[in-house]
Amino acid sequence: MATKRNKYILKHGDVIDIEEYHDGNYGAKGKKRTPKKKLTKEDMQKVNAQNKTKKCRQRLLQYFSMGDCFATWTYEPKNRPPNMQEALKDFQKAVEKVRRQYGKRGKQLFWIRNIERGTKGAWHIHLVVNEIGDTASILQKAWNKGGTWFTEIRKSKFYDEDFTKLASYMTKDERTVEIKADGTPAKPRIREASYNISRNMPLPEPATEKLVRWPKEPKPKKGYYIAKMHEGINPVTGFKYRRYTLIRLGQDLEENKNRTQKFRKKRRRKRERI
Repeated sequence: MATKRNKYILKHGDVIDIEEYHDGNYGAKGKKRTPKKKLTKEDMQKVNAQNKTKKCRQRLLQYFSMGDCFATWTYEPKNRPPNMQEALKDFQKAVEKVRRQYGKRGKQLFWIRNIERGTKGAWHIHLVVNEIGDTASILQKAWNKGGTWFTEIRKSKFYDEDFTKLASYMTKDERTVEIKADGTPAKPRIREASYNISRNMPLPEPATEKLVRWPKEPKPKKGYYIAKMHEGINPVTGFKYRRYTLIRLGQDLEENKNRTQKFRKKRRRKRERI
């Protein structure tokens, strides 16, 4: 059975995100190719949810640091929107105010958001934005529909080094089911959700390797440490997978963010001269 490794170079090499998985299109050595399985609607939903969370996590790694802002905009009952379309308009008006304030300070705004309508009718918007010094004040002034709650990512209950918890939280929707302490599924808490990101956050293409066999437990590359490793069985393919994140030793991701901003400015000036 063929094994593949995808390697994503993030933050100019300070973070390396790696995924290893069996290619279900090929059988084990000496056996015929495995017939391609036709995915059901439920399978496709699982695949799409996995990809959405994966890309969210990688964008968090690429464009944000633990000192950035995790916020929630809430609605007063009298201001609740009648539908998702109106909630999207509310968000667009508010985030445009935030973008203008960032522009006045010579900063670029990066955001990830999830608009959620609860099963009891309450609305709120979860938001991750890059911190520029007075971000909390900017967010409060931009939102007039209710309250604004905010904290640093590192101080939230969704803190972990490879952003798995935060990415899962930011991409949840009406099909997300939490598991209770006794192992049974809880009742859904979201009636509908809308996830989106700012357009200025592209992700690099991975370098792909074909491996002869399933690799042993990885060791950190020289100069890096393994922040976290996840192993399991893909619920759609039924095959093993592994993913882990390498972070350069001695590097603070806040410093890396500042270096990234300097790099973008330098590259932008170079393009302007051409």
